[in-house]
Amino acid sequence: MSSNGFTTCLWFDGNAEDAADYYLSVFKDGRMGRTGRYTEAGPGRPGAVMVVEFEINGQKFIGLNGGPEFTFSEAISFQIHCADEAEADYYYAELTKDGGQEADCGWVKDRFGLSWQVIPPGAIDLISDHDPERAARATGAMMKMKKLDVAEMRRAADGFSG
Repeated sequence: MSSNGFTTCLWFDGNAEDAADYYLSVFKDGRMGRTGRYTEAGPGRPGAVMVVEFEINGQKFIGLNGGPEFTFSEAISFQIHCADEAEADYYYAELTKDGGQEADCGWVKDRFGLSWQVIPPGAIDLISDHDPERAARATGAMMKMKKLDVAEMRRAADGFSG
């Protein structure tokens, strides 16, 4: 059996096209794909956007205007593994502005309610250190943070408190 990969379907309440435009403005490596519209067959208003395809950072998405029945939760999130601190700062700022919000441990929720984990370089290495005591201290520091501060996590891992 062959596979053409995965496409993530995101359920929106009438604003899938706005969301796709927003994600393409935040993630510079992206492109818009096809747009499908509701027909007389329903269930949406004929001519209204039903689905919009888009791709960001090589990941394919479909935004579906399915209605208010389902909303996003933190049970699903996307990790952004950043190349450097400047990139982490960029994504953190972009995803929390215009109605987005900070959450714990580097997580943010964008203005559409979708959860993202903004991960600066070194953070995963610290919390998964082969020395369980170092990992525990780094994780303990991280648990007190909104935006991840790798330098502070490293100080905690090394046994220095803030």
